[in-house]
Amino acid sequence: MTTVNGIDPRGMQHCETTALGVLLRHQGIDLSEAMLFGVGRGLSFVYWDSKGMGFPFLGGRVRPFELTRNLADLLGLDLDVRETASPRKGWANVVEVIDGGRPVGLQLDSFHLDYFGSKVHFGGHVVAMYGYDDRLAHLVDTEQQGGAVSTGLGSLAEARAARGPMTARHRSFTLTAPKDLPAPRERIVPAITGCADAFLNPPIANLGHRGIEKSGRLVPTWLRRSDDPRRDLPQAALLMEKAGTGGALFRNLYRDFLAECAEFVDSDHLRTGHRLYAEAAVLWTEVAALIAEAGESGDERFLVRAGAALGELSRIEREAMEALSRLEAEP
Repeated sequence: MTTVNGIDPRGMQHCETTALGVLLRHQGIDLSEAMLFGVGRGLSFVYWDSKGMGFPFLGGRVRPFELTRNLADLLGLDLDVRETASPRKGWANVVEVIDGGRPVGLQLDSFHLDYFGSKVHFGGHVVAMYGYDDRLAHLVDTEQQGGAVSTGLGSLAEARAARGPMTARHRSFTLTAPKDLPAPRERIVPAITGCADAFLNPPIANLGHRGIEKSGRLVPTWLRRSDDPRRDLPQAALLMEKAGTGGALFRNLYRDFLAECAEFVDSDHLRTGHRLYAEAAVLWTEVAALIAEAGESGDERFLVRAGAALGELSRIEREAMEALSRLEAEP
């Protein structure tokens, strides 16, 4: 068995920040999950639906791997990304890093992983790998999935080879910190204002505050949109609340990021943003509960209430980001 020494297999709430935490802690850089998420400009929103989808998808973050690229860019980390159409070459890329004494990040489809209880295809899942033997790969996943976990090499190969929405071609990656790594606190303001600008000025109506507003109009139609509402609506609510796709999880993380930033930045705009995201997180949990209740009861009135709450959330988050966008203008 080949295992990287000095791994802190701490599972966090979100897969990508969990993997980033493993890779950075191995180099002596221990940031909170909220700081990783915030400096990586991870907060966003998307309402995604298409003819090929069985049911709409609500996403509360930037697309997979964008957070990693953002974090590397803002902190000056060397991000080495390898992708290939060849399973053999993809495995060789992983083995090379681990045999060299470093953990490696992987993007894959969580559906194929042995330890996943919820079998839903998600090609944007990210894990950190720190060891292997002739049967198993040893990974660090979210706290919900067990933190330090193992999966068969065959299932890992299937997960990495999967094709579909949000998948990558056997993607593996490493992060290397420079000797003169800037303190994350020095990058707080550009991270916040960059995130706010993207959220306030989305290129299409499905994204940012406009996407939340659009969701408020469309969610009340979900009983008619689904072939099996008792299955689809509770599952959508579960993903929102537990996986964080479009629910409170990422709002909680951003709220905590802003609270951590307030230790270094004295700003009324920052405090306003923090207060409003604390309100938003509570309301997102309510939306998920209403969607689940609508699916279980078949009563559209719960979706009408969820739609109204989403309209309110669009306003709350727009006002929060408008306040946060003004941080740079302060003396």
